[in-house]
Amino acid sequence: MAVVVVTDSSSRLQPEDLERCGIRQVPLHILLDGKNFRDGDDDVPADVHLRHATTAGATPAELADAYREALTHSGGDGVVAVHISAALSSTYSSAVSVAREFGPSVRVVNSRSAAMGVGFVALAAAQQAAAGADLNAVEAAARSAVPRVHAFIVVHRLDNLRRSGRIRRGASLLGSALSLKPLLCLDVDGRLVLAQRIRTATKAHAAMIDQVVEMVGDGSAKIAVHHVDNRDTADDVAKTLTERLPQIAPPTVTDMGPVLAVHVGAGAIGVCVGLDD
Repeated sequence: MAVVVVTDSSSRLQPEDLERCGIRQVPLHILLDGKNFRDGDDDVPADVHLRHATTAGATPAELADAYREALTHSGGDGVVAVHISAALSSTYSSAVSVAREFGPSVRVVNSRSAAMGVGFVALAAAQQAAAGADLNAVEAAARSAVPRVHAFIVVHRLDNLRRSGRIRRGASLLGSALSLKPLLCLDVDGRLVLAQRIRTATKAHAAMIDQVVEMVGDGSAKIAVHHVDNRDTADDVAKTLTERLPQIAPPTVTDMGPVLAVHVGAGAIGVCVGLDD
């Protein structure tokens, strides 16, 4: 058989990608009006980011079931689980605890990222698994991909992030008071930090594009552009990146998903970069 890769729904991998690469996925959760919606499984209200929803990580039971099924499917070759940054979700800590039940056959990797940042790490692992690599090599491929993944996001307001505790209250108040459009990024520990305060959304998007172009340079990379109810802007960002980085494949453009949307709010635009070796 072969090593099986498991991830969570924050990865924004599309169903066809999951099937093609043999990646299994566990849902994160959105809690709204007393209901528990499973991201990727249930129909979540499209305006969830405008309502007072909260989120929760994958449960230990869901993780255990996913790892058990994946381990069986692998024929005992093992499982590599790649999850959303430990600094952003309880999923990783739950995964580490659950993995202990399976011993060394289940390895858990902190992507230190979100959205397709998680997806790029999972895909790197799945590529090695598909090539017949053993458990140690698949885990190594995932861990090697982590520092090559970078994520940026421009949000229209910081209110959602402040409410969820994902960014300092002081930064939130400053952004709101001055009507600034903050450019955020995930640092080396997978924490969401303020990179720049910029006067307009257009200039913030341009600054984000500049950072991505500088990072990729003449090299090769995979890029994904995400949005929250802002497809036209996401398409424009992807088009500009294609023009300025002609050596790469055109970026994929997808929504950011309801879990992340709850935290970043309407209009947000994110770019995830997976640098190639």
